[in-house]
Amino acid sequence: MGYQIDRLDDLSEEQIRDRLRSLEPDPLVLEMEGESYRPAAVLMPLLRQEGEWQLLFIRRTETVQDHKGQVAFPGGSWEATDASLEMTALRETHEEIGAPIPEIRILGSLGKMKLITHFQIDAYVGTIPAQLALKAEPAEVSRIFTIPLRWLANPANREVRDHYHQKWHKVIYYQPYDGEVLWGASAALTVRLIDALLQ
Repeated sequence: MGYQIDRLDDLSEEQIRDRLRSLEPDPLVLEMEGESYRPAAVLMPLLRQEGEWQLLFIRRTETVQDHKGQVAFPGGSWEATDASLEMTALRETHEEIGAPIPEIRILGSLGKMKLITHFQIDAYVGTIPAQLALKAEPAEVSRIFTIPLRWLANPANREVRDHYHQKWHKVIYYQPYDGEVLWGASAALTVRLIDALLQ
């Protein structure tokens, strides 16, 4: 029997780490069907507020090169100076929302996901202190906000729709929350995280 949604807030950091550790890692493939993918990484930041787990998101500005105006996780492309893709996620999180790298505790990884925009992202799950004074990088991030993990885990709050980008795709869309719409790759990663925690 799976873990109950109303008990998600009871999970400790160590229990979250254990559930992520039990996931089967995805193979490293940066090229498929003749198409190349750019390596990138994101951080899925968890924080506790008033006894609840919240998942932190950003909304990208309309001026960034990729994924304009979309709800996303902090992250970006791997750079040659990054020792690893985990370091990419940490560096980008620091640059985009001002979270000091030593304050971020990585709990595990959700593996890799290929995007229809030809990025292959590694998704890392970590915690940050709720009291951190975060600051959006104005050129890239228009808003920082959180959504309760229990709300995200409720299947009634999401649906699968058809979305066209060069061809038709099945895409997860969440209902609006605080004026924000979570959809696409970030929504898929969110569902992957919830499925891991509810196992």
